[in-house]
Amino acid sequence: MEKKVLYFEDVREGDEAPPLVVPNITRTQIVKYAGASGDFNPIHHDELYAIRAGNDRVFAMGMMTAGFLSHMITDWVGNGNLKKYRVRFATRIWPGDTVTCKGKLIKKYTQDGKNYIEADVFAENQRAEKAVIGTIVVEVPSKAKE
Repeated sequence: MEKKVLYFEDVREGDEAPPLVVPNITRTQIVKYAGASGDFNPIHHDELYAIRAGNDRVFAMGMMTAGFLSHMITDWVGNGNLKKYRVRFATRIWPGDTVTCKGKLIKKYTQDGKNYIEADVFAENQRAEKAVIGTIVVEVPSKAKE
């Protein structure tokens, strides 16, 4: 598989990332993520526990949604270029939700001889409620240096 390269000269402020859509989150996906991440908080897999804690039902881990967002970022900017990734969790993702991850380039600049882009990124549900909101800083190569 060819390595994706995003060049400094090819991007403009306002450019948007190709969205990543993860349809119909299932309880099985949530349980699989628990096993992979080691996050066995029962609020994510035990229906009765989740309800007794004041929720309608179990819900996905915030880090699972941040992982979907990370996938979109890597698809957009390439692997190994991300220098900073900050997120905050805003709302929950429930079984049956569809998650759409998006990003928008807000700044490009050169500092200390290196080219960077900054972007706002987020993951939202099908009701356009943002579940994870973040920012990224990415170092990108110049065509002139290739």
